[in-house]
Amino acid sequence: MASSFDVNPYSSAPPSPPGLATGAEVADLLRQIVELQREQLQILKASVAAHDTGSRWKAFLARMREDFPEISDSCRGALTALEKAYGALIADLVDHIKQNGPEALDTDFSLQEFLDRYGMRLTQLGTILNLVAPLAEASSQGESS
Repeated sequence: MASSFDVNPYSSAPPSPPGLATGAEVADLLRQIVELQREQLQILKASVAAHDTGSRWKAFLARMREDFPEISDSCRGALTALEKAYGALIADLVDHIKQNGPEALDTDFSLQEFLDRYGMRLTQLGTILNLVAPLAEASSQGESS
């Protein structure tokens, strides 16, 4: 059984320097970079416009103004009550944790009881807030502008 290893000697010669670019080549590269950045800026602007939920809700309110003329004021009025109810529920949740201590959620039974008591109500109330708040905000922004 014979095996051979090929070992190349270490070369300490520095790598050859790349060719230096001329002024015209550098200027051309800079123009290409600027052009690419302009394209990226246009794409970014289009993306931001597509994700502008405020304008989407304003457009919704403008379309629905005839069918539901009181929706803006109703949303603003309901938002205060919804926020108070959400805050009260969170305060109740925090008080429950303070009174029973962090070990109160250690068992499966106590965790399930806690989730049954707070989880669904917080989730549903949060979802309603996420629907009503943008409408109330869009209506107040539309009136101020």
